[in-house]
Amino acid sequence: MYYGGVDFLLLIPALLLALIAQGMMKSAYAKYSKVGAASRITGAQVARLLLNQGGAGDVTVEEVQGQLTDHYDPRKKALRLSQGVFGSSSLAALGIAAHETGHALQHHQRYVPLIARNVIYPVANIGSTLAFPLFFIGMLAGTGSTVLMDIGILLFVGAVAFSVITLPVEFNASQRALALLKNQGYLGPQELVGAKKVLKAAALTYVAATAMAVMQLVRLLMIRGSRNR
Repeated sequence: MYYGGVDFLLLIPALLLALIAQGMMKSAYAKYSKVGAASRITGAQVARLLLNQGGAGDVTVEEVQGQLTDHYDPRKKALRLSQGVFGSSSLAALGIAAHETGHALQHHQRYVPLIARNVIYPVANIGSTLAFPLFFIGMLAGTGSTVLMDIGILLFVGAVAFSVITLPVEFNASQRALALLKNQGYLGPQELVGAKKVLKAAALTYVAATAMAVMQLVRLLMIRGSRNR
């Protein structure tokens, strides 16, 4: 059986990538949250203006507690910005606010990868919750019992698919954000460099999460395959 053995080594590169991504994100945010934009416009203001210009004026812009808790809720058409972004005019704040605005505009324009991700989400949510318990119950149930292991793998495939399809959604939102900030003149050329570094670091965290999900799936398949030996 591979469990607890060689298969675990598959996760080490993904774990290292996740640690690097988190470190880069914290470093970039800490640095560029202290650099103010010459336009002095806040994250909330730039989000509101970009939403209106993009035809998504019905989306509300709200402040939420926490750090880097920014997100767009498509069900309530609410763009929620963290305290460090909502009222800040830093390069990091404007980049993050524009990125979340990009998600709202994706929703407004029915961006296909976003629609696909929203469709997959319920399955992925269930899969990420139940996959491992079912798999390991099946693994411990005995050599002849593999049905629960197979169900766990199938559920986790949904979670992996969600993670994979998240990548183009996030990359596109960042591309939209930088283009909007540049075209509307909210950030100058040098200021865009700082905002881009923050968004690239954030994108790397999604790459790391996807790598971890894929390696976890490979690990499950290896363990499952050992039952046929």
